[in-house]
Amino acid sequence: MTTTLITGANKGLGFETARRLVAAGHTVYIGSRDEERGRLAAERLGARTVRLDVTDDVSVRAAARVIEADGGLDVLVNNAGIEVRGAGNTVLGAADVTVDHMRQVFETNVFGTVRVTHAFLPLLWRSAAPVVVNVSSGLGSLTRLSDPSSPAYGYPGVAYPASKTAVNAITVQYAKAFPAMRINAVEPGFTKTDLNGNTGLQTVEQGADIIVRMALTGPDGPTGGYFDAEGPLPW
Repeated sequence: MTTTLITGANKGLGFETARRLVAAGHTVYIGSRDEERGRLAAERLGARTVRLDVTDDVSVRAAARVIEADGGLDVLVNNAGIEVRGAGNTVLGAADVTVDHMRQVFETNVFGTVRVTHAFLPLLWRSAAPVVVNVSSGLGSLTRLSDPSSPAYGYPGVAYPASKTAVNAITVQYAKAFPAMRINAVEPGFTKTDLNGNTGLQTVEQGADIIVRMALTGPDGPTGGYFDAEGPLPW
């Protein structure tokens, strides 16, 4: 039996990924900051739940102990993420973004990814087929951000793209450090979720496709890559 932990999984892409992986036969842990929301989501899916706040060391270490006591971990999906916006849900561009905005976004998207991955590495090492999926974004591609012909070029935000570029770098370095693991970054696409005020252009079912695909990657699958549903993306 494959055991999977998905952070930020009580709603949105994380919830849909959990639903699909439960259907694929995984034992899935819904990682959720809110214990009650996590419990309700797990009940709906036939999954398990663990309280996990990716910004809190104590919470993450406690979650690792719970999952270790239950038998270990094979797949980690670092899905939890935030984007800080201004009044009227406006994206904070270069003229408005502050260090505090950057710090808040990086605390979840970047430091949270490292915090959770580091805590669960001892469990993943014991797995016969360990997998890590880091949920990134197409906005993390410097190639796309700097290409006037790309839709990403027009995005004015600073904190969120920078955080996802950092996630991509983390993915590359972890994949090189642990060649026995399959560690990849994925771009779900512009999906309707609370993160963007449900302004996305596709459903969570569509967005979860690449996350699920990479979570199901076998030992001979890719590692150290950056993918969307169509294939590899430019860094």
